[in-house]
Amino acid sequence: MIDRTHLLGGITPAAFMREHWHKKLRLIKQAIPEFKELLSVEEILALATREDVESRLIVRDGKRWALEHGPFKASRWKSLPKENWTLLVQGLNLHLPRADELLRAFAFVPYARLDDIMVSLAAPGGGVGPHFDSYDVFLLQGQGTRRWKLSEQQDLELEPDAPLKILKKMRAEQTHDLHAGDMLYLPPKVAHDGVATQTSGYCTTYSIGFRAPTKQEIAEAFAHWLVDTTELEGRLEDPELKATNEPGLIPKHYANTIAETILELGISRDTIAQFAGSFATEPKASVGFIAPEPALSRAKFATLAKQHGVQLDRRTLCAYDAKHLFVNGEAFTLLGDMAFWRELANVRAIEVPATLASETFDALYEWYDEGWLHLRSGN
Repeated sequence: MIDRTHLLGGITPAAFMREHWHKKLRLIKQAIPEFKELLSVEEILALATREDVESRLIVRDGKRWALEHGPFKASRWKSLPKENWTLLVQGLNLHLPRADELLRAFAFVPYARLDDIMVSLAAPGGGVGPHFDSYDVFLLQGQGTRRWKLSEQQDLELEPDAPLKILKKMRAEQTHDLHAGDMLYLPPKVAHDGVATQTSGYCTTYSIGFRAPTKQEIAEAFAHWLVDTTELEGRLEDPELKATNEPGLIPKHYANTIAETILELGISRDTIAQFAGSFATEPKASVGFIAPEPALSRAKFATLAKQHGVQLDRRTLCAYDAKHLFVNGEAFTLLGDMAFWRELANVRAIEVPATLASETFDALYEWYDEGWLHLRSGN
């Protein structure tokens, strides 16, 4: 178990959120003392060859940058230079229990904002260039050493011809060398440039990132969600339509029917709340769930759930509001056993009281059958 007060440099999560979140960077020496790697170099390279893992390779040659997207062939690693390259592998928490455990240490931020863990594997001199992120990020150092140059400059103009987002100019205001267990917190738009400074071997940095969708992304997602969740009957009809000498004029009946149809969508505050929770828990496109094989019967599952408890799959996203429960992009109205569902969303692995309603066991079994949830003694 990771001590959150130690993780944040001796201040409580409440103090951190009040004083630093979205406001001020923080250097935390030995945030996780004696930090041990989440996975080996060989395991990182193996993940980058998989179809279901997002990965990128960045190679610097002088002032020129090259960007490649995975999945990669294993033979690619043999052709890499001895220095000046970085491999980025996203979503470690989706594939590795220890990475998921690390991500949950940052759950003093709501799950709706918590995103994933990315590992940066860098040869000597490796980095991704001076850049900024549009979201909050914690940068936890693993093996090797990385020198970070930081700036809160207002000039965020990017190199127009670079294959990745690199700042045109960066004026370093702070420089810090990070060793295993050290961590940086950076609010959005703080310029940073991290370079691996070990003379041999590799440097790893684990980035704990947060979701910060643009308003355009939210609007587009809402439009898609409406299409997927709405089914209206009927079509435009105008039996009283009259002949016209102005065919370019849109008829009032036509415009009124369009308006009435849009109003029929019922875009109320409750509808928007359902979308908000569904949007917050929508898994990434690369995420897939594995149904149990063979599956337990409903009765056997209920018996074992009462004995051992249940836990959400590490890929499952689950949240709630005052009226709804959300899981993996779906919304449900909370009608009973609200305290149980909310505790499950908060702690993700809990005991199952025998007093739960039959409908609750039915829902748990459906989640189990979808691969969203397991018996606590399971995977």
